[in-house]
Amino acid sequence: RRGAISYDSSDQTALYIRMLAVTNKTVKHSLVFTPGDVRVRSQVGFEPERRGSHPYLGVDFRTLHSRAESAGSIPARRIRRLFSFQRHLLSSRVLRGAPHLNPLHILDEDYCGQAKCMLEKVGTWNFDIFLFDRLTNGNSLVFLTFHLLNQYGLIELFQLDMVKLRRFLVLVQEDYHNQNPYHNAVHAADVTQAMHCYLREPKLAQCLTSFDILLGLLAAATHDLDHPGVNQPFLIKTNHYLAALYRNTSVLENHHWRCAVGLLRETELFSHLPAEDSLSIERQLGSLILATDISRQNEYLSRFRTHLDENNLMMMALKCADICNPCRPWELSKQWSEKVTEEFFHQGDIEKKLKLENSPLCDSEANTIASVQMGFMSYVVEPLFVEWARFSDTRLSQTMLGHLGLNKASWSAMEPEASGSSEEGDSELGRCAEDPCSRASSQGNPES
Repeated sequence: RRGAISYDSSDQTALYIRMLAVTNKTVKHSLVFTPGDVRVRSQVGFEPERRGSHPYLGVDFRTLHSRAESAGSIPARRIRRLFSFQRHLLSSRVLRGAPHLNPLHILDEDYCGQAKCMLEKVGTWNFDIFLFDRLTNGNSLVFLTFHLLNQYGLIELFQLDMVKLRRFLVLVQEDYHNQNPYHNAVHAADVTQAMHCYLREPKLAQCLTSFDILLGLLAAATHDLDHPGVNQPFLIKTNHYLAALYRNTSVLENHHWRCAVGLLRETELFSHLPAEDSLSIERQLGSLILATDISRQNEYLSRFRTHLDENNLMMMALKCADICNPCRPWELSKQWSEKVTEEFFHQGDIEKKLKLENSPLCDSEANTIASVQMGFMSYVVEPLFVEWARFSDTRLSQTMLGHLGLNKASWSAMEPEASGSSEEGDSELGRCAEDPCSRASSQGNPES
């Protein structure tokens, strides 16, 4: 990178310095700065001391993973948020066609060019979200969601203020926990990209309005917002206040929805709309996010088979997008499988330390990645995507089922001797899929 910042936390002021003509590997004292190379950024418009992800929890879930941020890294995170937002402010002027001098680029030119090339193929099923996240310097959710909203013409149609939109997306990305191996901003970006693929399917596209598309993309981007990296049974067993607040029902999904509503109101993204329209957006966003509760999958599948409407179709599309990893090409699917199982097993280790009964599939001694994935594919993923293919028999749906079959075979070939643990995992997942109330007890689906 060709720049650096100095940051004064007392008054929320950042100083950006671009260094010129530095040829040596070490920076010498003879650096010269011209007046145009020093920019002072301050008071960017959002509260200087934003809340932490969990200031109110009895159990601080930020400490559950070994890669949790240290106390000394908190100011750095605030620096990144302030600085990245300033970059987005400047870029929004470009998108509006406003002239500017000495632009502060969001990315180095080589990275920006490669990311733009990838976005030209954002509708392909083999889109590599991991590569895209690296090319965007860890900002895949912001760049992808903004690009899709713009591509569908939703920014202009709904007269969205681009500064507010950028701010909203930055805050959404920041409120995902990057220390989570699986439930993080990259997963949200992956789900948003999958949602885009489904929105283009003919049977879905012909009955959706622009309002539906807006809701679908926002729901995909926020569907796991502020996920703590543990599942609902863990929250119930530890007597977490969220479990009591939502009466052990769709605890995490309710929390994700409320967090999304909080950011919409904080950024005032829809403040220019009539109040009843804003409330309608919040309610319908909730109905979509709540549909990602896997313990209610049979209920939604039954409704999907017997009655089709726009809202039900959007729910099913988001459900498919949320758990589509086993339907991706093996190179991508395998990475997701390893990440989600790592998160399960880490929860299991925490449960052992707290002397709690292990949640299903979270015991690393009784399960393997292969056994967990084969059970999950058979009892949760396959029934959903078979039904989706019956509704939308397209090249994409057949491609997904093809990858699903190949990935199941690959995991099965890796662990022929683990039939016992696989059968145990299958039965646990089967009970979870058949019993919608199972998550109100100590049993539950680990993917939720």
